[in-house]
Amino acid sequence: MTFGHIVSLALGAFAVFGVVTSTVYSLLVALAVNDFRRAASKHAPGSFRPPVSVLKALHGDEPDLEQNLASFFVQDYPEYEILFCARHSNDLGLEAARRVAARFPNVNARILTCGEPPWPNARTFSFEIMRREAKYPILVTNDSDVRVGPDYLASVVAPLADPNVGMVTCLYRGVTRHGLWAQLEAMGMSIEMTSGVLVANMVEGMKFALGPSMVMRQSTVEKIGGFEPISHYYADDFVLGNWTALKARQKVVLSTYIVEHHVLNGAFKKSIAHQQGWATSTRFSRPAGHVGELLTYAVPFGLLALAVLGSTGHLLLGLALLAFTLLDRVLLCLLVASSVVKDGSALRKAWLYPLRDFMGFCFWVRSYSGSRRTRYRGDLYELLPEGRLRKLAE
Repeated sequence: MTFGHIVSLALGAFAVFGVVTSTVYSLLVALAVNDFRRAASKHAPGSFRPPVSVLKALHGDEPDLEQNLASFFVQDYPEYEILFCARHSNDLGLEAARRVAARFPNVNARILTCGEPPWPNARTFSFEIMRREAKYPILVTNDSDVRVGPDYLASVVAPLADPNVGMVTCLYRGVTRHGLWAQLEAMGMSIEMTSGVLVANMVEGMKFALGPSMVMRQSTVEKIGGFEPISHYYADDFVLGNWTALKARQKVVLSTYIVEHHVLNGAFKKSIAHQQGWATSTRFSRPAGHVGELLTYAVPFGLLALAVLGSTGHLLLGLALLAFTLLDRVLLCLLVASSVVKDGSALRKAWLYPLRDFMGFCFWVRSYSGSRRTRYRGDLYELLPEGRLRKLAE
């Protein structure tokens, strides 16, 4: 047997192995979806509605910002306040917040400024300023590109009726009005991210949080030293949830409420850079889990099977394996979009999801070979081991 034959056999075996592992992963997602749906009644909104402080860190203007912010002013909730914070009083994001607040004078809204952040992660500095000013013991943090319904606060606060729960976080549905690349990014949010979170929650429980929506007790944040310790990390949301579970020793609950996460990057270059940045950060934040992520992709293994088997005279088998992986991803998209995130766009364009699966694999590969530098809200950073940050001068 020649060396070439040995290589072909090894690659063929690896391709088949990957098809098997990605199929098993899809089955795990299906089981996790069933668990998620059964949990819907466990933390349904009830009479537990303590006053809460909503914290919004802003930085400049964004598409649909006023509509996103306005969704927090129409909550069906008895008592809450909204705090906005940016670096400077003339920030365009704060100007949008002022306009929205003027339309809803019955909601207590406050505008704060923090100056240039002394911490590596600027967003966490804004949260710390707002946390110190917040009147209420329950904090709700959201990204500025998130939109919610009137029942949001009542739904996400409900699990905190259990005193052992220290944090509640939410899955999100990617929303965009832009073209193909933004649509693929949105599908990554709705399907790829959701699938991974559901499986992790089923297998080991929530040991992290998702930045678009986090609800926590003031006392929990104080147990981990406020927001300053997590300001040295790029994925501050992941670390905050992880420390809530491991350091504060409190439960992190995955709410069944789905928020809308609006995709801001319509252009190809910006969309790809944004997705690559998060893939690279995950490599540093969860190194072991990131390695295992390889075996969750399906289409790359189908393509490898086609290439290897086709070159060795087994073209039909290679085509069959590729077709199987394509069908696997379409069905996965249909399942998660219909049963969890209620993403009508992803349902209509499920045929696109195999392309997003392949893109996710490409981001994964490049996360090990690309630059450690990333940009967030105008600032340039270098990613360090454990997902730590070093701000770079330009």
